[in-house]
Amino acid sequence: MPFAFGDFLLDPDRRELTRGIEPVPVGPLVFDLLLYLVQNRERVVSKDDLLDAVWQGRIVSESTLTSHINAVRKAIGDTGAEQRLVKTVARKGLRFVGAVVEAGTKAVPSPGPSLALPDKPSIAVLPFVNLSGDPEQEYFADGVVEDITAALSRMRWLFVIARNSSFTYKGRTVDVFEIGRALGVRYILEGSIRKAANRIRITGQLIDAQSRAHLWADRFEGDLDDIFELQDQLAASVVGAIVPELERAEIERAKRKPTEILDAYDCYLRGMANLNLGTRTAIDEALPLFMRAVAIDPAYASAYGMAAWCLFWRKLNGWMTDRPRELAEGTRLARLAVELGKEDAIALTRGGHALAHLSGDLDAGLSLLERAKLLNSNLVSAWFLGGYLRIHRGDIEDGIADLTHAIRLSPLDPEMFRMQAGIALAHLYAGRFDAAAGWAEKAIRELPTFLFALCILAASQAQAGQIEKARKSMAEIRRLDPAMRIANLGEWLPIDRPEDRATFHGGLRLAGLPD
Repeated sequence: MPFAFGDFLLDPDRRELTRGIEPVPVGPLVFDLLLYLVQNRERVVSKDDLLDAVWQGRIVSESTLTSHINAVRKAIGDTGAEQRLVKTVARKGLRFVGAVVEAGTKAVPSPGPSLALPDKPSIAVLPFVNLSGDPEQEYFADGVVEDITAALSRMRWLFVIARNSSFTYKGRTVDVFEIGRALGVRYILEGSIRKAANRIRITGQLIDAQSRAHLWADRFEGDLDDIFELQDQLAASVVGAIVPELERAEIERAKRKPTEILDAYDCYLRGMANLNLGTRTAIDEALPLFMRAVAIDPAYASAYGMAAWCLFWRKLNGWMTDRPRELAEGTRLARLAVELGKEDAIALTRGGHALAHLSGDLDAGLSLLERAKLLNSNLVSAWFLGGYLRIHRGDIEDGIADLTHAIRLSPLDPEMFRMQAGIALAHLYAGRFDAAAGWAEKAIRELPTFLFALCILAASQAQAGQIEKARKSMAEIRRLDPAMRIANLGEWLPIDRPEDRATFHGGLRLAGLPD
């Protein structure tokens, strides 16, 4: 049976040593030596004991034995000076003194028939292993898993195995491939939890059950001062981190399919892959894919929302070729998204944000995004696009808080450049011009042709008195959109407060944008 100590799990059957979710490479003799010490932790083992057990009585030099003991200590992060886990007892031998929990296993029933995968992404969240040695933390670990399962279940594009089915695997050692077969899911989320003093650490990993490929791994920590708030925070952090990975994995899977057998969902995924890139060519390819998705499935609310959002993005970047027609079409698609998707957080988010931009009704758009957050509190786009609408409405600090929360939920998000530009805009309106320029530059590094971020940068530099830099930024803006003028900026962004318009437009005028 496996032995857990600290962050480590020592599995004799698999002959594996792992730290959290990461394998620790060790040689066969080093593994045997560590295992013998752990199994005999109730006593001091002598040099002769080690030679008999690990080397089967063969003659081994003192330096060889010492080097293997040092390798054991290095593998488990225990230096000879600290001796937190492996203690040298003078003139007697060694003793493993770390706290060990034996992670017992239950009998696993025969796998039975394999269930067919559903027609959308599917996931099971397995019970997290309690490595803390504290039975009280078992309830906390189970609560976090239940919260993660509930949060994922609110995402209509996901098929999530119910908690009762997932928890039949509690305490078992089962191959993820067999779990995937038995439950009929493509993805498995598993992890562990460990308490140290007043801190809790959770590690998690997302696995493709069919290929056994590891898609994502991370760790999350927090204080136990308010255990219920911490449970919510940890669950939100895990969900926010894995959802973009699930989307990326599904997009890559769709891209590998032959184009002649695409269905509505695969069209949607291919469209998302392009939308996340943000370039003109990518958006030109994304829009027809979303339109093909709704042609296949006329009730596909999320696809309507994404199509509307493509037209918003064309407007924001000055790419519209027939502005009146495209504005009308974007508004029509956005209205369809929110009408068909009253219970679809993605449709409400993209459709509501596009509607606010294309129609200028910020309050109506914001109410739709608030509804989306009620349906799915971990939807990153609802937080950052809602933050944009708050900033345009003049609620600067609330907008920054929403955008910051989005970044915290998904720190490696493919739409990060959009979040960075939102924070830059907020700092510009607030008169914090250096901070605005810094955030705008981050967004531009992600997407050099991002016209909106370039405008924020130019306006911020000009308002800060850095006229030469501002004029260089303006030259790039004029290259990307030669038709941009101060006179038509009012049609560009739905800015509520006159003082915010004056700051933005005034900065661009100082940077050299013609009237």
